[in-house]
Amino acid sequence: MARKSDTQGRLDDAARAGWLYYVAGRTQDEIAATMGISRQSAQRLVSLAVAERLIKVRVDHPIGVCLEYGAALQKRYGLQHIEVVPSDPAATSTTVGIAEAAAAEIERWLKKADPIVLAIGTGRTLKAAVDQLEPMECPQHRVVSLTGNIGPDGSAAYYNVIFSMADAIKARHFPMPLPVLCSSAEERDALHQQSIIQSTLNIGAEADVTFVGVGELGVDAPLCVDGFLAPDEMTALMQSGAVGEICGWVFGHDGLLLDHPINERVASVPIPPRDRSIVIGVGLGKRKEQAIAAALKGGMINGLITDERTAEHLLKR
Repeated sequence: MARKSDTQGRLDDAARAGWLYYVAGRTQDEIAATMGISRQSAQRLVSLAVAERLIKVRVDHPIGVCLEYGAALQKRYGLQHIEVVPSDPAATSTTVGIAEAAAAEIERWLKKADPIVLAIGTGRTLKAAVDQLEPMECPQHRVVSLTGNIGPDGSAAYYNVIFSMADAIKARHFPMPLPVLCSSAEERDALHQQSIIQSTLNIGAEADVTFVGVGELGVDAPLCVDGFLAPDEMTALMQSGAVGEICGWVFGHDGLLLDHPINERVASVPIPPRDRSIVIGVGLGKRKEQAIAAALKGGMINGLITDERTAEHLLKR
């Protein structure tokens, strides 16, 4: 009985110390003086209050909501990386905030001393992120493009992220000198047999971390705008259940690749296996919400960088 009383008394002291520290804003020295204990004891009591979940901290700042949304998304989908940035209601850009966050995460990986393979997709957001990278010397790393860098007419793709990245990052870069979509499955298979393409495919499969854009579908979506799909092909694709694409790979509401002839024409490197690679999707906005939700549901991505408004929508689904 005495032991229980001693335990309860210590929890009471921990609660008091926790309240003084987190609510009253007292320093540990002030807590020690108030409670008549040593500073070390005050520190241990504050730690005990947290360990026993006697204290629930609420961050009174816009970023606090982002942290809460991030934690909820991480728990729901078992994400290995999550970052939710504040939304700007007045912003018209689809890259503001998340491009900066993606750039910071890319730089964090590139600063690693041990060699890594960093794979990257394409798109407006990733291009905006790469444009913000600081010049870095990291010859120990390899950077590989998952997506073809050539347009349907043979010209360089407008958002050819790999070449922009090579301007800033001194590492070995491996582009994918193919279009996103080939004219047929037979053409794709023949091109993939080329030794230079085989090398890129093999390196992409070894990626330690991957950054991809999560694309929406529609007649004004990139696959149509860039000329890879005609509007009637896109309409038929959506009628078959497609809701989004990553590096040209089209998937349905369940987040699984669609059993459709379009996917047989995709020349991109397959998305690295999520059981050994962190695949971080980057995207925000109403147009992408359905695609992002499906990609999370099916485990196509196990990391996400998005904004507060999109995160809130994903949690309500």
